[in-house]
Amino acid sequence: MRDQPAATASFPSPQRIRVRWRIFLFLFGFGFIAYVQQRSLTVASYRMMPDLGLTQMQIGWLETALLVGYTALQFPGGVLGQRLGARLTFVVIGLIAFLCCMVTPLAPILLQGAALFAGLLAVQLLLGASQAPIFPVSSGVFEAWFTPDRWPLVQGLQSMGLGLGASLTPPLIAWLMTAFDWRRALAWTTLPALLLIAWWAWYGRNSPSEHPAVSAEELAELGAEPPEPADSGISWPRMWALMRNRDVLALTGSYVCMNYVYYLLANWCFLYLVQERHFTVLESGWLASTPPLAAAIGAGVGGLLASVLGRRYGVRSGLRILPLLSLPAAGLLQFLAVDAASPYLAVAALALCFACVELNEGPYWAAIMHVGRADTMAASGLLNTGGNAGGLIATPIVAYLSGHHAWTQAFLIGTGFAVVSAAAWLLVDPTRRAGSDASGAAAS
Repeated sequence: MRDQPAATASFPSPQRIRVRWRIFLFLFGFGFIAYVQQRSLTVASYRMMPDLGLTQMQIGWLETALLVGYTALQFPGGVLGQRLGARLTFVVIGLIAFLCCMVTPLAPILLQGAALFAGLLAVQLLLGASQAPIFPVSSGVFEAWFTPDRWPLVQGLQSMGLGLGASLTPPLIAWLMTAFDWRRALAWTTLPALLLIAWWAWYGRNSPSEHPAVSAEELAELGAEPPEPADSGISWPRMWALMRNRDVLALTGSYVCMNYVYYLLANWCFLYLVQERHFTVLESGWLASTPPLAAAIGAGVGGLLASVLGRRYGVRSGLRILPLLSLPAAGLLQFLAVDAASPYLAVAALALCFACVELNEGPYWAAIMHVGRADTMAASGLLNTGGNAGGLIATPIVAYLSGHHAWTQAFLIGTGFAVVSAAAWLLVDPTRRAGSDASGAAAS
């Protein structure tokens, strides 16, 4: 154990910002940059298609490749995070993602035609795989650094970072493409990742007890008993138990359905506004930022509300309330968006829909943390495997329907998915810890 008196001598006065919130800001930053990197291609595709001779369906396959890598490595990425620890994991995956993003604008210099498309597919696959562990590993960090009543809040706030990244990307990439070209737009927006990776490598730690700046006072604030440490040697039987757990399965199935709507709004809003609502590229860049901005606000508000509701009504009931109300509302808003006569009213409906969807990030991720506990990273990887399977379902469907100018059908399918995702929450009890016979073992 670290020397407490020495730490006190190094930091004699109370800290204004606790170390745990500084650690949170790093994770917020990793999520923010990841979503800028992921969403840039969708916006840049408007100029990439004529420049490189790509079709809209090929862009859809590039998005699918990213999702395949991202989905396939969620659970293995969570297991890897438990084995290596968050500090090393974020450095490794951050550097791989940075290199992938830099290769994309440079590839057309060396490759053309089918070889170029194959190269871009491989890069997107690797980019998705490298970013897959970010949120499962973040969940394990949150478990170590925050008390359970704060889990929905920090998960919601991190999801806010994703929304802000997604909101910033369309106008930023659209402006850079207009002022320069799509290659420089993609390259310049990924450069800040290097600074964040280097800073995290120096400051980040896996747990509060490892960090030299954490005072005895802050350790006491985290509870008399520290959380059960992550199982760095997670075994196959423990992994299999997680994969068979009924609450993990119910949450994952619900998250699959919710994320059809998420990926529809996150990846395709820009092209919908250009093709169906007939806005200009620059107008669509700014308007397409409205739904993700609303989503960012919704995620933060949802995390706060879920924390409050959890304290008031208990973990089981408190985490269910938001999904049961907001997901059906998201389904209705999709129907209103495609039926709206005014294009600006459609944008408003899509923004509200995205906010309703993202209200639920805190409840989903806090629930899987309660179920998984010492295996939170692996359990969160299973949850996000399902979430991104929703994206794998949505991407080819929306690419096909949008390519045939059938946007209305794409959104109406989303209405059905939103309703099913809400209903699945009736099967979830986060107080049943995976692998424990005591149903209340994980309650807090």
